[in-house]
Amino acid sequence: MAEDGLITCYKGGLVLKGGSLVQKDIWVRAGRVVEPQELFFRDRRAPSFYFDCSNHIVAPGFIDVQINGGFGVDFSKLRPGGVAEGVASVARGLLEHGVTAFCPTIITSGADYYASILPEMRVSEGGSHGAAVLGVHVEGPFISREKKGAHPEQFIQSLLSPGAVVRTYGCLDNVRVVTLAPELEGAQHTIRWLSRKKGVVVSLGHSMADLTTAEHAVNSGASLITHLFNAMLPFHHRDPGIVGLLTSQSVGDAPVYYSLIVDGNHTHETVQRIAHKAHPEGLEFGSLPVKTCVVLVTDAMAGMGVRSGDVRGGQEESRFSLGEGGRVEVSGGAVRLAGTSTLAGSVATMDECVRHFRRATACTEAVALEAASLHPARVLGLEDSRGQLEKGARADIVVLDRDLNVQGTFIAGHPVWSLPGSRMHREQQRFSNLHT
Repeated sequence: MAEDGLITCYKGGLVLKGGSLVQKDIWVRAGRVVEPQELFFRDRRAPSFYFDCSNHIVAPGFIDVQINGGFGVDFSKLRPGGVAEGVASVARGLLEHGVTAFCPTIITSGADYYASILPEMRVSEGGSHGAAVLGVHVEGPFISREKKGAHPEQFIQSLLSPGAVVRTYGCLDNVRVVTLAPELEGAQHTIRWLSRKKGVVVSLGHSMADLTTAEHAVNSGASLITHLFNAMLPFHHRDPGIVGLLTSQSVGDAPVYYSLIVDGNHTHETVQRIAHKAHPEGLEFGSLPVKTCVVLVTDAMAGMGVRSGDVRGGQEESRFSLGEGGRVEVSGGAVRLAGTSTLAGSVATMDECVRHFRRATACTEAVALEAASLHPARVLGLEDSRGQLEKGARADIVVLDRDLNVQGTFIAGHPVWSLPGSRMHREQQRFSNLHT
């Protein structure tokens, strides 16, 4: 990782800052963003290495809060003793796509699986070995059977209580996000317990909840909607269901974020535009500085990052499993339960989602990039250290071209991946030659 005394500068790029792209240099010392004027005039120090970022975008590293696996790894089908290896494999692969931190996601599973896997799926810092692990997202088993999607029905539980949560998951030390259906018996009390006493982010999803129930859940402490529009009641003009939280006036000062899977299959571009235009700049709640905004997620499964040539002799269609939910088929970029039309995750990468979202909504590059960096950091309560490039923040950086293609990835100011043949690749090689 970056040496304490080493100062590096990302020079000449367009930096994502305050919702805009501004021409600015970023100075980094000891893995953190520093104020150039303070360092230069107070300490009489200047950077010892300059990364040439001219004609490029310099943004905070992406954060994926819902990813079921990738690169042949399924987080819902790991073996005890092999968890660290599986998570590390995905963490390495994500660097190529600008992701510097993520929440491994486990779909509905049995209590024995949680008990054996969650203790091994530890929070860890990122580095040259891969992206940081911010905690586990457990999606289920407290969900609606009617909206189970690809989740295995035999493990779904309909009664919620703090005791049921502990009996199911065991220790919550490594759990960061829980997706649940707010209409379940005991849900409101459990939401308060999880969010206020355990510090867990509660997300609403795989649910038949009406708007009133969803509003009660937000007022109890829920702060996120899992894959908006998918696995929930469709929008209706008399009761918009969970979707109605986007413009609800009955949730007090509580911020509510919604995740979107923008892979070209889960949400139509028109639907993405509707959600975005409901509040393109976000909705401010009272005097709180946070806004209600989109959080891009991949919902990726094991097939993400696996080329068709790596499985089944190069055929276009690939087959994988998704936890205990059965076999899934990947064809034409869509993932479905074998023999059905039910979507079962995606094979999209986060950089693809950013490009899709910008194209579909005609938003600015800055808005699309913040949806994959600042907004997920806010959901997790990490915005002081991640998701932005302000003084004191971690120097987790993704450098992109003007078409939002990833050119280079940095964690704590240290080069961890670059596109072969690109300028960033040459810059990172030059840095390595001087500082190894």
